[in-house]
Amino acid sequence: MAIYVKFEVPQEIEEKTVNVISKSEKVKKGANEVTKAVERGTAKLVVLAKDVQPEEIVAHIPVICEEKGIPYSYVATKEDLGKAIGLEVPTSAVAVIAEGDSNALKELVEKLNALKA
Repeated sequence: MAIYVKFEVPQEIEEKTVNVISKSEKVKKGANEVTKAVERGTAKLVVLAKDVQPEEIVAHIPVICEEKGIPYSYVATKEDLGKAIGLEVPTSAVAVIAEGDSNALKELVEKLNALKA
């Protein structure tokens, strides 16, 4: 497991995560944009790919998410993450800025918090 993966995400929650980000109205993509969104406190959810190389690119993101109280999760690959937001290229990280379905996001965040507890 990568150094920045702090907990295991079950398949069901990974699918919910992809569903939430694919329906989001506004997202930031890539490690730099996601880092800025977290630092500014505009991110509502951060999702990282588990296969980022080198790992240092995203290793700081879970740490700053925890400092800011922003929920985060993981998906298996950068390709999955890119496809979920309609990109034809892989992406290492995504931050949801404006969610499409706030109930789905709230439910997902509760499940993620339960995983970390």
